[in-house]
Amino acid sequence: MALFLVKEDGTGKPDANSYADATDGDSYFGAHLYASAWNAAALENKNAALMMATRLIDSQFQFRGRKASGEQALQWPRVNCPDPDGSWVAADAVPKGVFEATCEMARELLILDRTAAPPGEGLKYENVGPDQRGYSKADVRPILSHVAHAMLAKYGVLVKSKSGSVPLVRT
Repeated sequence: MALFLVKEDGTGKPDANSYADATDGDSYFGAHLYASAWNAAALENKNAALMMATRLIDSQFQFRGRKASGEQALQWPRVNCPDPDGSWVAADAVPKGVFEATCEMARELLILDRTAAPPGEGLKYENVGPDQRGYSKADVRPILSHVAHAMLAKYGVLVKSKSGSVPLVRT
């Protein structure tokens, strides 16, 4: 069964599965230097990458504020989410940074499956002689690219992040 891309348009669609569509990606990458993986991909692969990028973003990031509707499928649109310029993100829109991060992650996914650990990930040292190896949990590739993370950080924090804040409620 083929999945069809349903773009979130800011109305809180219950069946949305992407923050961008292939046409958006084509426009976004039109002025980018490193867009060859995107440009070479078939429409079906672009859509699959955009849907996967959206799932990764929604699963890896805790955004400020709350969902605009209980029925919406994705994390955006949101209400009460501060914008870095001091105002608020519109409750009926997907911020530009989220849209762009979706496109960037889709491009990354077309290049490499970021959800699979590459050979040697976490390997700290390896001696060829008596087969001695050492591993470090800190030496792993993040699922979200650094570019996507930078675009999203203004709206929330990574779920596994050691920084950020939790509201304190006293009773």
